[in-house]
Amino acid sequence: MTRLSRLLDAIAPPSAGGRQEAQRHLDSLTKPPGSLGRLEEIALRLALLSGHAPAVTHPVIFTFAADHGVVAEGVSAYPPVVTAQMVENFLRGGAAVNVLARQAGARVVVADFGVASPIGQTPDLVACPLGPGTANMAVGPAMARDVAIQAIETGARLADEALDAGADLVGTGEMGIGNTTAASAIAAAVTGAPAEQVTGRGTGVDDATLARKVAVVRRALDVNRPDARDGLDVLAKVGGYEIGGLAGVILAGAARRVPVVLDGFIAGAAALIAVTLAPAARHALFASHRSAEPGHAVILSHLGLEPYLDLSLRLGEGTGAALFIHLARAAALVWTEMATFKSAGVSTGS
Repeated sequence: MTRLSRLLDAIAPPSAGGRQEAQRHLDSLTKPPGSLGRLEEIALRLALLSGHAPAVTHPVIFTFAADHGVVAEGVSAYPPVVTAQMVENFLRGGAAVNVLARQAGARVVVADFGVASPIGQTPDLVACPLGPGTANMAVGPAMARDVAIQAIETGARLADEALDAGADLVGTGEMGIGNTTAASAIAAAVTGAPAEQVTGRGTGVDDATLARKVAVVRRALDVNRPDARDGLDVLAKVGGYEIGGLAGVILAGAARRVPVVLDGFIAGAAALIAVTLAPAARHALFASHRSAEPGHAVILSHLGLEPYLDLSLRLGEGTGAALFIHLARAAALVWTEMATFKSAGVSTGS
């Protein structure tokens, strides 16, 4: 049995039996039932997922980077070298995800899954490149199926290492010039939505480039004919190395019953791959925010997730996931630190 097979076999939905007991605990706290709104929803989901009182003390954000051969089609406002430059910025601690992760008390794991340009050597970089970027999906598969499996298994291994070291929440982030084009193709392939509905401006492209990007997504789907029922086929034909890595993080978190926080559009595409492979993985997913990218709403609807923040973010990196950590931590503390009506001697009014 392969690592991926074992991983998929380990994923199951939370026990339905604990929901009533968990809800009773929330309703016993000194507040009108449901008055903390979606914060209570987060607390309930965290408790059901883990099977015990929730805690968010050691969050880790995975920011995976890779390049995409489809940039040769002129779909981005930035050149591929920016991927390597931003990875170096992550490693120096100067990017938005670093700032927000520091505020949230989260560790950021930066991994090179296939950056085409050279990156300066540093011990803080996890080097696991699968190639110098994917092939151009507009003319053929982005990668071989066995490489897609390797991407997922590598991401899962990195997540398992963090979980073994005590991580109790994992966040997903990415960097890769051209990866909104890949995410658009994944979204269209899995959800069946038309290319124009799931393809946005990404790095801020103009109208002409957006039209070209939509046409490239259509062409990639026509050329490759990915099988919507097979997440590996979709990943191999129109995905990216970093997207596969994030799918592995999602599957590992789900298998270990640890909350997995999705960032934006690219992380959502990785979630589509993961949930196609293991439908029960959806129970571990928390949608941090709704991206300004139009395809993200389509992805969230397909996954049955309602985001907790709506700030018009479209940066990626794990920035939305970092912001959600504050909400998750607050929800966990409400569960564990609020007094009950009985312990506080407060009348319930009934």
